[in-house]
Amino acid sequence: MLSFEDARTRLLAACAVLERERVPLAEAVGRVLAEDLRAEHPLPPYDHSAMDGYAVRTADFASEPPYELPVTGESRAGGAFSQHLPGTACRIFTGAPLPRGADAVIIQEDVVRAGERVVLSTRPRANENVRRAGEDLAAGAVALSAGTRLGPFQLGLAAALDRDAVLVRRRPRVVVLPTGSELRLPGSPGAAGTIPESNGVVIRALAAAAGASATLHTALPDERATVAERLSRALEHCDVLVTVGGASVGDHDVVRPALEASGVALEFWKVAIQPGKPFVFGRRDDTLVLGLPGNPVSAQVTFALFGMPALRALQGDAAPLPAMLRVPLAEPLRRKPGRLGILRARLVEGRAHLAVNQASGATTSLAANDLLVFAPADRAELAAGTEVSAVRLSDL
Repeated sequence: MLSFEDARTRLLAACAVLERERVPLAEAVGRVLAEDLRAEHPLPPYDHSAMDGYAVRTADFASEPPYELPVTGESRAGGAFSQHLPGTACRIFTGAPLPRGADAVIIQEDVVRAGERVVLSTRPRANENVRRAGEDLAAGAVALSAGTRLGPFQLGLAAALDRDAVLVRRRPRVVVLPTGSELRLPGSPGAAGTIPESNGVVIRALAAAAGASATLHTALPDERATVAERLSRALEHCDVLVTVGGASVGDHDVVRPALEASGVALEFWKVAIQPGKPFVFGRRDDTLVLGLPGNPVSAQVTFALFGMPALRALQGDAAPLPAMLRVPLAEPLRRKPGRLGILRARLVEGRAHLAVNQASGATTSLAANDLLVFAPADRAELAAGTEVSAVRLSDL
């Protein structure tokens, strides 16, 4: 068996970054930049006022306060640039160009207006309430690097750079194929002994959250020929094929032989984790194949920790792995050593409270908790207060 770290390293090393495409900015949320975005012009592009008030020249305030100045002119956002007259104050509004020659803005709350004159009781400082050209970014500076995933705030910066489209990596095409003769569509009638298929909807949602375009197929029966035929067809139309169930070595686990019959070269098929040991990774040409276990927690956790980083790596994401944190256990933990334990927990006041039911079939343990805790493979007991690595489900 491979360790968790070795298995994920091998999987990510196999992820060749997908092609580039240009998309409108309005459609780029969640996409990964395939180019550095540079500021073609300074940002902001010109000196402007950060407040409503009066633009002045600080050289006019050599004497002691109070100061009285005539008001000449006005500068408003979107207005023309103007020349400041020495010895005067120019009415100015937030975002308006700073008149040439002025070097400070006195906020209107600090000014007494008397007709066409203003009175100031304190000496202004150079650059006070002024935003200078290039203060955020100099012309030519990298604003967003290739490999950045574009969220709402990154889109706002791209728009401020005057971009209406960006070059991004293509979305990975994912096909999710659940297997199991006992499975039926949720909400559909079924014979005794059948259960609703619940893994597929989770895997598709996680794939979409990682930026992929995912298609979920109906569950296949445990028939090798049927599974092999559907796998062969699916492999022609995706970048990543995800099978769910049938990846172990039981009499009715047909996925591994069906994959091999479809021309998939298996890289590894066991990982030293609990749950999720029978996780399969293989390739056919440029298509990656992830074979997930069938138990709900096993399937969903392995895809979250292996599949989602792989999908991000295919898009050139500079940070494909979820952010990790260190948290203390709220209670002692006893477990059989030998494999990395991936335990469901809830983070309460900075401490990890482990779920009572840690069974690999307990769907509730993921839905009711917000944390995955990693218990070291070589430790049978961990005392309360022991710090362990963890990842928030929201950060996957």
